[in-house]
Amino acid sequence: MRVRNKIIAALLGVVAFPVAAFAAVIGGTYYATQYDFSEFFAATDGRNFQVIVVGNPFPQMDPNTVARDLLPVMQAAKPRPALTFTYDSPVERPRPYYRLVLIFNPTPDLGSYAVCNGTTRVRAPQPGLFYVYAVYCRNDLALSETTAWTQATSPSDPRVGQLFRELFQVVFTDAQAYRPQNGGNKNLP
Repeated sequence: MRVRNKIIAALLGVVAFPVAAFAAVIGGTYYATQYDFSEFFAATDGRNFQVIVVGNPFPQMDPNTVARDLLPVMQAAKPRPALTFTYDSPVERPRPYYRLVLIFNPTPDLGSYAVCNGTTRVRAPQPGLFYVYAVYCRNDLALSETTAWTQATSPSDPRVGQLFRELFQVVFTDAQAYRPQNGGNKNLP
C-alpha cells in the first residue's frame, strides 16, 4: 500500500510540476466599496484604457523596450470589455479618470491611495522575478488592488501572459459579491 501511494504521489508531482512552473501567485486583494464591474465595463468597452507603468521588471533590458513588449501581452490577456490598453495620456484629463497603474517592484510601504494620487516608489528588482503591484484608479480613489509575481526572464515569457490573465481577473472581477446593485457582500476576501 505504501509503495502504491508513493508511486501515485510521484506521478502527481511530475504531472503538477509543469502547471506550478507556469502559475502566477496573486497576493492579497482589496476592493473599495465603490468598486463596480459594470462601471468599469461601461467606461472601457470599445475605448482606450490607460495603463501607467512604473519601474522595470527586467533590468537587463531597456525600459522602453520592456514597456513596448508588455503592451501586446497585456492586450492578449485583457479583461472582458472590448478595451484597448494604451500608455498614452488623454489629451484632456477625463472626469472620472480611470486608469490602471502597474508598479514593478514597489517598496513595501506603498499604498493604493498614494498610487492613485501620483506617488510611486520602486526598489531594486530581483533578477528572474516578475513582481507587480496593480491598482485600478478612478480619479484619486483606488477601486481595486492586488499584487502578483512569477518567475520570468522577458516580456515574451509565457508566464508573464499567464500572470496578466490571472491578474486582470482579480483586479477587474465581475464576481457577484462585488456588485453593489445585487446586494453582494463586499467584505468577502
